[in-house]
Amino acid sequence: MPVAPATPPLRLSPKVLLTYPLRMLPSLLLPLAGVLFIGGFSPGSFVWAAFGIAGSVVYSAIRWATFTYQVVGDRLELTRALISRSVRTIPLERIRGVDVSTPPLHRLLDIAVLRIDTGAGGGDKQEGELDGVTAAEAERLKAVLLWHARARAGVQARTGPDGAGLTDATPGGATAVPDLAGAAPGAGGPAAVRHGTLGTPGPHGTSGTPGAGEAAPGQVFPETAPGRVFLMVPRKWLLYGPLSGAYLLTPFALVAGAVGAAFQWGGELNIDERTVWSMGEWLWEHPLLLAAAFVLLLLAMPVVGMVMYAVFNWDFTLRSREGYLVAERGLLTRRSVSLERRRVRGFELVEGLVERRAGMARTWAIVTGLGDSETRGQLLPVVPRVTALEVTGEAAGRITTELRRHPAAARRRRLFRAIFPWLVIAACAAAAAVAESGFWWGLMAAALLLAALGVPLGLDRYRSLGHTYDGSHLSVRSGSLRRSQAVVERRAVVGWTLSQTWFQRRAGLVTVTAGVGAGTGGYAAVDVGEAAGTGFVAEVTPDWLAPFVEAGPPA
Repeated sequence: MPVAPATPPLRLSPKVLLTYPLRMLPSLLLPLAGVLFIGGFSPGSFVWAAFGIAGSVVYSAIRWATFTYQVVGDRLELTRALISRSVRTIPLERIRGVDVSTPPLHRLLDIAVLRIDTGAGGGDKQEGELDGVTAAEAERLKAVLLWHARARAGVQARTGPDGAGLTDATPGGATAVPDLAGAAPGAGGPAAVRHGTLGTPGPHGTSGTPGAGEAAPGQVFPETAPGRVFLMVPRKWLLYGPLSGAYLLTPFALVAGAVGAAFQWGGELNIDERTVWSMGEWLWEHPLLLAAAFVLLLLAMPVVGMVMYAVFNWDFTLRSREGYLVAERGLLTRRSVSLERRRVRGFELVEGLVERRAGMARTWAIVTGLGDSETRGQLLPVVPRVTALEVTGEAAGRITTELRRHPAAARRRRLFRAIFPWLVIAACAAAAAVAESGFWWGLMAAALLLAALGVPLGLDRYRSLGHTYDGSHLSVRSGSLRRSQAVVERRAVVGWTLSQTWFQRRAGLVTVTAGVGAGTGGYAAVDVGEAAGTGFVAEVTPDWLAPFVEAGPPA
């Protein structure tokens, strides 16, 4: 593989001199307010506050002037040199994904944040970040880094970083490697690399502005060429936002955050803890106002849920481009996440209770070496379940057999765990009520009600259990309020764990966990029959279990 030529050191856009001070403003707000309060808002206090603001601008200018980045051979170097010189080196072959996001201020200035994920440690922080490159430079650099990462990992690339075909070749038949200038050196001189349209070539058109023969929102096409669009989420599907519990609880989360902020910053705002408690006691003494506030929060749940869904998932598009799955979404902050397809090992289908009733689901990719998989690994937001299965089947593999049911003993365990704890609480509350009466009778009634609700919950949890293997993919499912089904490729399994509690041993059940070097690290088939559990392991990985199986007597 030829070595990419070194490029001159590049700097971030000078426009970051506007974004850096504004990003520092929240951390400076309290110190500046303190200076003004202590100085009694005198002219001198304003001078010191101005010095603080000017210092932040100077600091931002120094950060910009002392930071450079460049591709040197087979690595990306991020250099900061002020008093001492610090160089962060990222081998191109270790790059797992390159994300581009544009917060509101960045979009206004036409700059972007480019983050590089190498999967080092699997944490939620990317290893490299370029905060303040121009939008065009972010897209070009992203294409170059992903192309280099793919080429150096031994993947034969048929196209250049922009989707245009690479026809030039270096002597010896090696594919030309594009450099940061956007050109591919070839035998006949540098060939310009053009940025084509982001869409599906051929009969499906492009994904820019859907027209005749193009990918319409919500339409799914079979893969016929690189750059195909799997799904463009229609804006009318924003109505599905309130079906997600996380978005529905936003109003209550905002109120809780406001109360927490009042306790934390009350001193700076001359609001002591006693004042906050007094306000709470006053509300408690006016139950009608408290009830009205609660009703307003309940009415705000679907509206705020739809708004939050739109903010995070506006124009959500999932496409395939040059060996990567690319998910683009966001209203205020537009974000583009790239997942290397050869590292995708399957997907996880998640359905909340309300989502299941409405036939909706969300999906995440199961990817090796992925940091912040909860956010970066999302393939689809809340969409119809049929669409989710169709799209993820095309993008990340599908399961072709039905899930196998678990034995009746698993149903008894589900019912016992959903009912028995509340019956214990009800019995204790009844004993206390006989002795003291009052509050304990209400607690007993509430516990009995929850025990009664545990019956349908336990039955639903049992119906959700299942596992299967179709020869290439295995799948496990569990849960009720949050039902999750994982579909994993056979090659992703790196080990097995068979575990039994004392109660499971008495019921003849076992939990079989497939160790996977991707996603959460393991996916469990809960409360499988003992024979079915070992049979499942033997079916998926027969050679692994053979040394532990005692051979029968010779015939």
